[in-house]
Amino acid sequence: MPKETAVYTHGHHESVLRSHRWRTAANSAAYLTGELRPGMAVLDVGCGPGTITADLAALVAPGRVTGVDTTREILDQAAAEAAERGLENVEFAIADVHALDFPDDSFDVVHAHQVLQHVGDPVQALREMRRVCRPGGIVAARDSDYAAMAWYPQAPVMDTWLELYRRVARANGGEPDAGRRLLSWARQAGFTDITPSAGSWCYATPESRAWWSGLWADRTVSSGYAKLAVDGGHTASGQLEEIAAAWRTWGEHDDAWFMVPHGEVLCRA
Repeated sequence: MPKETAVYTHGHHESVLRSHRWRTAANSAAYLTGELRPGMAVLDVGCGPGTITADLAALVAPGRVTGVDTTREILDQAAAEAAERGLENVEFAIADVHALDFPDDSFDVVHAHQVLQHVGDPVQALREMRRVCRPGGIVAARDSDYAAMAWYPQAPVMDTWLELYRRVARANGGEPDAGRRLLSWARQAGFTDITPSAGSWCYATPESRAWWSGLWADRTVSSGYAKLAVDGGHTASGQLEEIAAAWRTWGEHDDAWFMVPHGEVLCRA
């Protein structure tokens, strides 16, 4: 498919949003928060249900944050999150990161969390993020790296899950191993002042591994990803059921441990 028409692999099933709503600026944008100041104008690309967006708005108030995503349904959820917190310095709009509908030099900070792995042309996306960022401002991106994920105990079916997910994501026009590529993509987009880093999520407590395994078990059989995997001829529903069962079994181990690594870049415009 053309680069700009990549399909969002996860979709917005409840099992996906369960994960996205857990995200905060503290656990998902710590590499950026030290750069934020009151009064800044921030663009949050691919804001999803808006939990990180709302955190950013609180950090830069009285500055304004604009959250953008591709569907009105998810933006309505983000707006509800901001309203519940009583935030009045947030607004939301539909946008395509490949062609942002904002003038040049509109924002002090342009942020994207777990976005570039899903877009058709991440370099063009970063060029657009750079275009709407004011000189001296910051373009920040963070993406997971599926091939570098690690877990214990090992299970052959979990290996099958990872191989299948990466295959489906690439067939949809995305790049599941985006984290390791962020520095390269930023350089291709024309940035020269780049601070690369890495961060991780770890699920190893009884509560966190039950939550993580449960949402991936549900996502494997019930989300948009499941439909794309079957309709695309990558697997059959029976194998998805087997993978979901393996997720639940993994989560029941007392010594289960899972790490999600991320690449990060802070780019000066």
